[in-house]
Amino acid sequence: QVQLVESGGGLVQAGGSLRLSCTASGRTFSSYAMGWFRQAPGKEREFVAAITWIGGRLYYADSVKGRSTISRDIAKNTVYLQINSLKPEDTAVYYCAAARTYSGSLFLEREYDYWGQGTQVTVSS
Repeated sequence: QVQLVESGGGLVQAGGSLRLSCTASGRTFSSYAMGWFRQAPGKEREFVAAITWIGGRLYYADSVKGRSTISRDIAKNTVYLQINSLKPEDTAVYYCAAARTYSGSLFLEREYDYWGQGTQVTVSS
């Protein structure tokens, strides 16, 4: 069993920055990629960013491209999401996810096998 634990959420003013962390643990953790999704109130969960564990290929949603950075620390089994220039529309619960293998598109929820519990990000205007 793999556990993903997110941290770093909170209340931020518009224009500010946040760095979210997600640490994976379990008997043997190996992953093709890790990603971040978010779900705003009343909306579907949507892709934010992903990174492949080997090679570090990066993927971003258009909504955060240019103002966010996803990175990973392999030794710590941790993935980070830095978002700058936060907007009220970034308010959401942010979820970390891990995909064991690649079978389609890292932009899709179904690609991922494990999910964290989520961390709330609230951006005030």
